[in-house]
Amino acid sequence: MAGGKFRFFLLLLGVSLPLLMLGGCGYRPTSHVVKPVMQESISTHVVISMEDPDNTVLLKDALNEAVVNRFRTRLTDRKHAVTHLLIALRSTEFIPVRYDTNGYIIAYRAIVTLDIERTSGESVRRYHARGTHLFTIEPNAIISDIVRYEAIQYGSEKALDSFVAQVAGEGVDR
Repeated sequence: MAGGKFRFFLLLLGVSLPLLMLGGCGYRPTSHVVKPVMQESISTHVVISMEDPDNTVLLKDALNEAVVNRFRTRLTDRKHAVTHLLIALRSTEFIPVRYDTNGYIIAYRAIVTLDIERTSGESVRRYHARGTHLFTIEPNAIISDIVRYEAIQYGSEKALDSFVAQVAGEGVDR
């Protein structure tokens, strides 16, 4: 019977200690820190890249998902939005990072760089965000459109996470 009480005590300690640590250290979710900066409603516009129009469409979808999921706010049209985000795909790069024993490239790092302009009322802030994604390919193969598309998608999502972190840093100062 004493063993059961000890296990209950350990379970209680295991659950309550992390909760106390998170509550005691002043932890706040990113969405709460970003809310004062981004406001309640956001509109987005992605500048179509003439060099890479397919990936720009992908970026628009990733941006809208990031706004809803990470900022915990709603999307609206430009007329009704408190905050407007203008995003341009500055560049996409594919850098070889790993080779096999025969010298063929088997892994790449996709680097996506975004320019983001946030307008809230009369205030305009500019950000540069960068995201990377590592992926592998078969030796002596080329990067297919599907693999390239996915790499840019994941890199864009990480770049948007970088933007969220920058905005969250502004929210902490408020």
